[in-house]
Amino acid sequence: MERSMETAASRGLPSFVWRAGQERRFDMVRRWASLQGAVVLDVGCGVGMYTVALRRDTPHVFGIEIEFERVVVAHQRVTTVVQSPGERLPFPNDTFDLVFSNEVLEHVDDDRACVAEMVRVTRPGGRVIAFVPNRRYFFETHGIYWRGQYHFGNIPLVNWLPTPWRERLAPHVRAYTQADIRHLFDGLPVRMRFGGILCPDVGL
Repeated sequence: MERSMETAASRGLPSFVWRAGQERRFDMVRRWASLQGAVVLDVGCGVGMYTVALRRDTPHVFGIEIEFERVVVAHQRVTTVVQSPGERLPFPNDTFDLVFSNEVLEHVDDDRACVAEMVRVTRPGGRVIAFVPNRRYFFETHGIYWRGQYHFGNIPLVNWLPTPWRERLAPHVRAYTQADIRHLFDGLPVRMRFGGILCPDVGL
């Protein structure tokens, strides 16, 4: 059980039990990108919940997921999911109208490489839309490690600590400022737009 919790923490599984704001995310995606008939990639799709939901707007939705067990579960809902790390997407250049990523970049081994791959497979004029944890948010929603033990939950104030302290408590997940995001996209052929902040209700 302890090992499975650690795997879940490193891959972001705890956030799957926290669905507040999902429809708001889709409203934002629809506002920023034309989905009708679009070819879409869901990066880090997990068990395929967002992949399936995106198919409400277009049938041309593909997903990649690094964990084989999740790919197996996703295939029960949608067969266009393949196992792959985000840092090495198995698609040609300029394939997708939209590349979507929901709370994934904070978990990958190399977030800059993942972003570069997302841009590479996006067609000219397409969109890369990524939701990531806000470093200014009051709670760390992926739990923390304390005295060698992983503690799941929404932990207050962690993201406001100095970076070395935060990284000791939450070495398994990143959180980003706008400056951090700009740095991820440095040198890539994109125009950036920050879309807003989602603050789901959190029970204490």
